[in-house]
Amino acid sequence: MQMVLADTDHRFGKHTHEQFGVGLILRGAQKSASQCGMVEAIAGDIITVNPEEVHDGAPLGDGGRSWQMLYLDVAVVQAMVADLNETGPQARMEFSQPQRRDSSLTRIFRRHAQAITRPRSDWALPGDESLLLLLQALLRPACAKPHHADLNAIDRAKSWIDEQPAHAWSLAELAREADLSRFQFIRHFDRATGLTPHAYILQRRIHLARQMIRQGGSLRDVAASCGFADQSHMTRQFVRSFGLSPGAYSRGISSL
Repeated sequence: MQMVLADTDHRFGKHTHEQFGVGLILRGAQKSASQCGMVEAIAGDIITVNPEEVHDGAPLGDGGRSWQMLYLDVAVVQAMVADLNETGPQARMEFSQPQRRDSSLTRIFRRHAQAITRPRSDWALPGDESLLLLLQALLRPACAKPHHADLNAIDRAKSWIDEQPAHAWSLAELAREADLSRFQFIRHFDRATGLTPHAYILQRRIHLARQMIRQGGSLRDVAASCGFADQSHMTRQFVRSFGLSPGAYSRGISSL
C-alpha cells in the first residue's frame, strides 16, 4: 500500500501500474484516457485505475492539478474481496468507473487518507474500516474477457516478457513463439493490452526499475540490470510514466 501526493502540470504519456489505484482530485482538473474512453475529473472527484490498465493524464486549463492517490497491491485487494458480502472470495474484481463524483465517497477517501497518514498511530481499525467501505463502493465483478487462440498466444508472450523484462526481445522472436506473423503479433498484442510490444516491454522495465530502486540499488546499476541503453534512457521513461526522475524517487524513498 502506497499513498502519493502530487501537484503538477506534467502531461503523463500512456503507462500502466501494477497496482489498483484510487485517488482524489484536490485542485484543478485533468483529462485522461481509460478503459472506458476519455474522462475528465475535477476537484472533489474520485479517480480509479485497474492493474495494467493503460492510461495517461493531462491538466485541464492553466495551473496544473493536484491529487492524492492510494496504490494497493493486487494481493491486498484480493485479501479483502472475501469480506465484500455480495461477491464471495472467488470473484475477480475491478474498478468499473474511472471517475466518480460522489461526496460520500470523497468523505470516505479523506477519512482513509487521514487514518493511514496519521503519525505514529498503532490503531489500524479506522484505516481498515474506511478502506473496506471504499472498495465496497467502487469494486465490481470483472467482465469476462473472450479467450481464443490469439489471446492465449498474447498471454504467453506477456508471461515471457514479464519473466525477463530486461531481455533484448526481438519482434521476430516474440511472434515466432506466439505462432503469429510479426504484423499479426503487433495487432493482437495492441488489441489485448492497449500497448505495442515495445511500449509494454518499456513498462515492465520501468516497474522493475522502481522495485530495484526501492530495494536500494544504484541508478546506474538499475538501468543496466533493467535493459535500458543507459541511465538517461531510464530517466526519460521514468519521468514520462511517473512524473518524477529516478533520483527524486530514490530520495523520497530514503526519507521515509
